[in-house]
Amino acid sequence: MKSVPGTTGEVSLQSAPFLSFPQHLLGRLYLLAAIGAAEAELFIFLRIGPALHSSLFPFATVACGVFLTLGHSRLKTERQEIPFGRRLFAGYLVCVSLGILFRVLSASAGTGFWSSHAAAFAGSPLLLIRIPLLLLACIPFRSWTRLLRDTSSLWLYSAFVGVAAWASAFPIRWIYSDPDSGPSHFLQIITMRSLQLVLRLVSPGMMVDIPNYTIGSDRFSVYIRPGCSGIEGLGMVLAFTCIWLWYSRKECRFPQALLLIPIALVCIWWLNIVRLAILIVVGDAIDPEIAMVGVHSHVGWMAFILVALAFFLATQRLAWVRKTPSPVVIDQVRSTAVASASETDNGYTGESPAIRAYLVPFLGILAASFVSKAASGYFEWLYPLRFIVAAVALWFFLPELKKLNWRFGWPAPITGIAVFVLWIAPSWWMHQRAASPLGPALAALSPASRWAWIAFRVAAAVITVPLAEELAFRGYLARRFVSLEFESVSFSSLTVLPMLLSSVVFGMMHMLNPQDWQHLALGTLAGLTFAAALRWKGRMGDAVIAHATCNLLLAAWVLGLGDWAQW
Repeated sequence: MKSVPGTTGEVSLQSAPFLSFPQHLLGRLYLLAAIGAAEAELFIFLRIGPALHSSLFPFATVACGVFLTLGHSRLKTERQEIPFGRRLFAGYLVCVSLGILFRVLSASAGTGFWSSHAAAFAGSPLLLIRIPLLLLACIPFRSWTRLLRDTSSLWLYSAFVGVAAWASAFPIRWIYSDPDSGPSHFLQIITMRSLQLVLRLVSPGMMVDIPNYTIGSDRFSVYIRPGCSGIEGLGMVLAFTCIWLWYSRKECRFPQALLLIPIALVCIWWLNIVRLAILIVVGDAIDPEIAMVGVHSHVGWMAFILVALAFFLATQRLAWVRKTPSPVVIDQVRSTAVASASETDNGYTGESPAIRAYLVPFLGILAASFVSKAASGYFEWLYPLRFIVAAVALWFFLPELKKLNWRFGWPAPITGIAVFVLWIAPSWWMHQRAASPLGPALAALSPASRWAWIAFRVAAAVITVPLAEELAFRGYLARRFVSLEFESVSFSSLTVLPMLLSSVVFGMMHMLNPQDWQHLALGTLAGLTFAAALRWKGRMGDAVIAHATCNLLLAAWVLGLGDWAQW
């Protein structure tokens, strides 16, 4: 046992090996699901069987989710430690690597043995063999037979729900993509009528052409597509509310909590109508570019975050939804002045007050980015707002943040250099630079405005962004995957799985669009590297310096070579 560095207070914990895997059945099932999801993303990125994976993904995701949710309490009682087949897992990695290599070679229709058909034929058996190797590496054969025997009815029920989800994907795609379908017409008409009602209050002179789904003025008008009818927002809110209620099921009362789902769906529907109304008014009265680039994309995200935050607060604050803690817990909270409470007999849990110091700076950057992008066109002229908001938040929580270990060693900047090389490698290797309107927009500014904007951009990249993101993703999220009382988890005790999960979320934050698999992969690898720097000595300073070094070199690359797309 030893004292844990890098956390608030001194906690005694035994450091876990870096490559340790869950020892019990439930943890192995979660590990198997995580590896399967990562593999699916990799195959989609490399375009290996995209049609098969995209069609089976709803089935596999829902079936696994239902099985793990319904069987969680039963599987949690299985405390027998099971071995991990490291040799089988190594074989799985070899099969995946060679299978991908052969499939990539098959994409270039060469001659001889490495012809298109020969390489594809050589890679297919390896990709097939990988499945039993992965299954047996995570869970031995005897454990599989016992699991299937004890949960046979649960498997059948989960498969049935998965098939239903797989079947429902087809009508959803039909409604979304086919403008001539009956349900699509219905959604468009409802959206048009609702939008007309809202615009009458703010701009009565707008022209409405319901048969052609067009609304606006002579100067600016929009066509309401099926995708603009709010189906994406409804789907995202439905997924978020269901996942959050499952996550906080011990803290909420049922079925009362289920009533919050339709309320959230109605709210996101009307916020989408408000978004369209703002888009039309801004395009008509201010600037069509700001309307189509800023309002169109970012106000929708702001609406989703607003509904998600309101839903979260409702589950935390409403007495008829949240379970009331016992008097013993209340007395403990009052006497220790700590906002978090450990689990009690009625399932009440709470978070540490330090969570604000870890998350508020990042959430401030996120909120400022939505505001600045929504008020901008192709050039985000309000970018300095991100730096100011994050700096104020970091200064406010400085007493709490001083408790962390901010020292760093020489490997930290070397790690940042490695991540920088990894980040710019694709564009450097292909000798292609993506087009970006940032360069011409900066050139159009006066020299004083241009260099002031660049100064704020570099300061944010080197100071506030590394601090805020490392606190949120490595300081909080990676440890939160380990324990609700995340502060009790040492940085040096983090294992591969929580580091990987938090890095995937970090990679998703760097995606430019839902199909931007390149930045997802690069962001995930960068997150893993920063997490490794954090774990090396258990110091937050190593991760922050590595991140700041990478961003500083990237800024030098952009300013020196004019590769504005990297910003």
